[in-house]
Amino acid sequence: MGLFDKFKEITRKVSEVENSIYNEKLDYLEIYERNLELEKEIAERTEELNDANKRMFTLQHIWDMMNSSTPLENVMEAIVNSTQGELGYMHCTIIRKYEDENGEFLRVFAQSNDGLIDRLNTIIGAPGIQTRRLNYSTESVFYDTMKQRTIKQTKAIDLLLASVLPELTRDTIHKVVTNQPVKSVIVIPLIAQKKEFGWFCVFSAREELANTEMDFLGLFAKQIEMAITIADLFQAVREQAVTDGLTGLYNRRYFEEALEKEVQRARRQKQPFSIIGIDLDFLKKINDTYGHNYGDLAIKTIANVLKANARSVDVPARIGGEEFNVLLPGISSQGAMIAAERIRKTIENTEIDTIGHITGSLGVATYFEHSENIDELLELTDQAMYTSKRNGRNKVTLAKPISETYWQEVAVNTFLDILSKNRIPKLKDLSEELCTKLKTTNQDEVSKEALYSVADTLTKIYNPMHTAGITKDKVRCAVTLAKRFDLSKEEIDNLRVAILLYDIGNLMLPEELLQKATPLTPEEREHIKNHPIIAAREILKPISYIQDVLPIIEHHHENWDGTGYPNKIEKEEIPLTSQIILIIDEYFALIEPRPYRSKMSTKDAIEIIKSDAGKKWNKNLVDEFISLMEHDIV
Repeated sequence: MGLFDKFKEITRKVSEVENSIYNEKLDYLEIYERNLELEKEIAERTEELNDANKRMFTLQHIWDMMNSSTPLENVMEAIVNSTQGELGYMHCTIIRKYEDENGEFLRVFAQSNDGLIDRLNTIIGAPGIQTRRLNYSTESVFYDTMKQRTIKQTKAIDLLLASVLPELTRDTIHKVVTNQPVKSVIVIPLIAQKKEFGWFCVFSAREELANTEMDFLGLFAKQIEMAITIADLFQAVREQAVTDGLTGLYNRRYFEEALEKEVQRARRQKQPFSIIGIDLDFLKKINDTYGHNYGDLAIKTIANVLKANARSVDVPARIGGEEFNVLLPGISSQGAMIAAERIRKTIENTEIDTIGHITGSLGVATYFEHSENIDELLELTDQAMYTSKRNGRNKVTLAKPISETYWQEVAVNTFLDILSKNRIPKLKDLSEELCTKLKTTNQDEVSKEALYSVADTLTKIYNPMHTAGITKDKVRCAVTLAKRFDLSKEEIDNLRVAILLYDIGNLMLPEELLQKATPLTPEEREHIKNHPIIAAREILKPISYIQDVLPIIEHHHENWDGTGYPNKIEKEEIPLTSQIILIIDEYFALIEPRPYRSKMSTKDAIEIIKSDAGKKWNKNLVDEFISLMEHDIV
């Protein structure tokens, strides 16, 4: 083969190699591009799968709640919060359709907890949209969707808002729809057992929704309708368990459950609610005069008055005996006082066969305004109700915040609580007599005398040698001594109450131990040392409005040098009010007789107190006390 032929052959082979390499390059490029498309498709399918999983998880969560005895409102709140949070919508709400004598109207039944609703309420002002009666217009998207049984998406958020709140001005509506993320609202009618329940509304940041999303929301609505059906069945059974048999009102258990929900709602929405307490006057007299059937008739009469005067969202309940409570969601104290006075007048003006007219004593307390502690709020409601009774009955009294409550009112109601609820078993036979004495007082000085008398009576049970009238002297002495140390009015008022109650724990100890004439054994002495803890932690702790008094009582046997009981604290760790009680208790105990000794003279008692200065008591306290005994107390 010649040189030229060899060159051509080499060129051909090189060309074949180049062609082969080029073809392989094309193959690689094709594979690479296909891989990119495959990765993109995998990512899209993964996202779709994640969305589907979220939706299935949400549906499963709702299904689990539906198949329990969870109240419908709780199920609905779970639905809207799950939809808003897990599926990424801006806001979700369920609006329910109602009808009364004024026609059809709407109310928010459940809504997701988010900033969007807070913003709306800030702009439209109180009351918030949650508690408003919403208009049901035949020109609205709600009417159209319900009539046509179809899902609709609307971008006209201003028209939607104007249809339910026609009282809003154009400027207000403009503020609501401007500079907010919602672009459209999906309105889905809810029909359960062929009854028009309301609408499931989803607020979205997107103007257009995919068909698959609309299909899912339709499926979701079917689950809501099923939840409503199941809840109706549970409700039929549940009503038998939460309704008072005599009156048809809710019972205590239901009221307490409703109250817990209302507290959560009030905190979330920053809106008050009020409680009206009602007590039928003279039930015992009615029973004694006409018989228990007429007493029941009087109780049912008050129940009927409460039903007639209640809004659809109110919760009237029979708490027990002749006592009733009404929960007023979204109502301030001013509105509650108007409602309470209306109830009082209606009770007074209702004539009952044979009995004639009856009356009730009412008290009102408001969440946020009077207290944010629910137990305390209930105590304040009771306290206001008792004040109405003490001031002549057939009255309405507004509760006072704890800091503004007169100390004798606190003390009277504390004794009433202890006695009426049998917190001390051995007082059962005395409770009615002492309660009557406390309830029939209506003037400050008379109220004080009744308090001192009741305190003396209780003391005499565990200390038969106690002298009547000593309690009054103790209070007067303690207050005068406290003023010498410039204690605040609140501290002095707490001290007054503590003086009446500090030894009440002794009523839970064996009488033979307290009245023993021979020396106590170490075990018996340790047993007696428990009485401050019994008083503070067992008898008085459940009474929420005297919590500030408990440390005074618990520490009233602590010594300045740390040798006291029950906690062996010392010096400034001991409340000054506790030290005041200790020194006064010691003095009056010394000048009274005991089973194991005679009473001492005032001079001898003061000498003993002097000898314990710096040990039992702060020396400054002893000096002021002695000065007080010598110059101020006769």
